Amino acid sequence: MSTQDLVAKLWNLCNLLRDDGVTYHEYLNELTFLVFLKMVDETGRHENIPEGYRWSDLENYNAASRLEEYKKLLIHLGSHGSLITQAIYANANTVIRKPATLTKLVSEIDKLDWYSAKTEGLGDMYEGLLEINAGEKKSGAGQYFTPRVLINAMVELMKPNLKDVIVDPTAGTGGFLISAHHYINENNDVSTLNEKAYDKYQHKTFFGMELVPDTRRLAMMNLMLHDLAVDDEHSGILFGDTLSNEGKALPPASLILANPPFGTKQGGGVPTRDDLLYYTSNKQLAFLHLMYLKMLKPGGRAAIVLPDNVLFEGSTGQTIRKDLMEKCDLHTILRLPTGIFYAAGVKTNVLFFSKPEKVTQDKGNTKHVWVYDLRSNMPQFGKRTTFNESHFEEFYEAVGGDLTQVDEKARKAFVKKHKDDPDGCRLRCFSRKEIAEKDDSLDLSWIRDNSVEDADNLPEPDVLINEALEEMAGAMNELQAILVELGAVEKGEEVVL
Repeated sequence: MSTQDLVAKLWNLCNLLRDDGVTYHEYLNELTFLVFLKMVDETGRHENIPEGYRWSDLENYNAASRLEEYKKLLIHLGSHGSLITQAIYANANTVIRKPATLTKLVSEIDKLDWYSAKTEGLGDMYEGLLEINAGEKKSGAGQYFTPRVLINAMVELMKPNLKDVIVDPTAGTGGFLISAHHYINENNDVSTLNEKAYDKYQHKTFFGMELVPDTRRLAMMNLMLHDLAVDDEHSGILFGDTLSNEGKALPPASLILANPPFGTKQGGGVPTRDDLLYYTSNKQLAFLHLMYLKMLKPGGRAAIVLPDNVLFEGSTGQTIRKDLMEKCDLHTILRLPTGIFYAAGVKTNVLFFSKPEKVTQDKGNTKHVWVYDLRSNMPQFGKRTTFNESHFEEFYEAVGGDLTQVDEKARKAFVKKHKDDPDGCRLRCFSRKEIAEKDDSLDLSWIRDNSVEDADNLPEPDVLINEALEEMAGAMNELQAILVELGAVEKGEEVVL
């Protein structure tokens, strides 16, 4: 049985729960509780779970009492066993209502060919489930899931290594950390590391923080199945709000890979962290500010997915962008196509920047910004037209395939190659002076986008509505900032319409 077959069979088991009114997201949580027990049994890590609360015990319960015993098991494991066990079962409860349903689930999970799955990689199996869950609109999980093709491209361009401390302050289900783990393993023989170096790799290299308990649970399971950062001291992904003082528990990073969640926090409000220079209710701007100012250590590098409003929002947004370009070298912006995220209509970019080695070198670090437009005149991506690795090929050529440095030679060669059509060339360099003249806006475009004007090729209505909402949210934030400057409202105060 291939990993793909196993994923399909596990996901289809959710049909057993439909009569109980269980949502996709609830099902994935339920599956996580059961699969964790099964994985401990399959991999022989029995020390993680106390006797009497293991998979074999669940199987041996009388069918009539199994559901009641399972409920007790979930509560017990929330405070017993290894720390990762306790983290996965923290506040756990079952959505299964019928004893027969649990019996059928246990029976079907036990029948699956786990030997083949272990050979191919249990982590790949679990990531397959996460991806299906994110694609289901009703699950609402899309905001926690960055498309794998984008994650892998960002990781490959940033080239993580054994010396790095890699941090994702908005970890979601752990995709960036796991992709970085795969990249390092493919480019190094981790198995030959001495004990000290291997301990550093396992327990002092990969860190994340996640605010939503259920999402953190999925992330912990994901890391465990990839045999990554699993011990009783360093669980890999901490629970907390990075924009509060809880975020200070994360170590300084030499590499940040992140995709802060889209949208605005209900009711507004600014970060409660007490070591920032600027405070804004725009969460993506707040994360950007925190990452370059506090989280990235001198000499570090970052690749962050951010929506368009971060590039053009005025007031505090302009101040943060200006400060970023003073303190860091914002050398590359990749304008991503619409439709590649599970949240419809979101227009996003990847900002690539680095921090100078010298702490005192905190002025004038960005001399110019290279922008690559992968959005204009691209297909409408979605389930019918999928976004894949081939769409990054020209971008790799344009920037030299390595964004740990700026390959000026490759970039100039790419522009020269397209000299006969400069307005159609997807790569363009903007000086710091040009950006300052645009009020420090980084919303830089120059290619005539014919796809926008093609009436026969308009996006789906939900995409258009989401785009309009995104623009309205940006406008509201700017108006709020003006009211603050006029003294009509206090900073952080919600404007009621």
